[in-house]
Amino acid sequence: MVTKKQSAKSAGIRTIKKYPNRRLYDTQTSTYVTLADVKVLVLGHEEFKVVDAKTEEDLTRAILLQIILEEEAGGVPLFTTPMLSQMIRFYGHSMQGMVGGLLEKNMQSFIDMQSKFAEQSQQGGAKATPEAWAQFMNVQNPMMPDMMGNYIEQSKALFGQMQESMKDPSKAFTGFPFTTPTKSDK
Repeated sequence: MVTKKQSAKSAGIRTIKKYPNRRLYDTQTSTYVTLADVKVLVLGHEEFKVVDAKTEEDLTRAILLQIILEEEAGGVPLFTTPMLSQMIRFYGHSMQGMVGGLLEKNMQSFIDMQSKFAEQSQQGGAKATPEAWAQFMNVQNPMMPDMMGNYIEQSKALFGQMQESMKDPSKAFTGFPFTTPTKSDK
């Protein structure tokens, strides 16, 4: 029988244990680490998971949220107050799953755009530094509101179409192999 500990090691996922005293212990380096050290792992694209030392419960999301909280409190916030308020309103809402997926897809699109910029700048002999990315965004800044406005309008239109199709149950699940119940099925 393969234990959780063995499967994590064989998958190459670094395990960090969180002890009741709130300390984090990196099992790979056999040292205690801080949230700043965990942030370095994230920035280095290293796969890891944080588990409760006693229960083995996965605490990775909670630790990542702590890092985000520290980042938000320590400088220029990424999330505005209205955006955070709206995100809270989606918890428990029927659209919660869709919103999470939408945010994830938008983040991936942004990452893809940034990667293409990095590729193009390397092909041109330039280096894709954060400063170069900032300069690129400043040059693009006059066009960004238009691009984002178009994107938002397209998203609104798509959402509106989805809402309209959900009003008619016979059209709501047209992509699925469901049939509309007949009187004999009832």
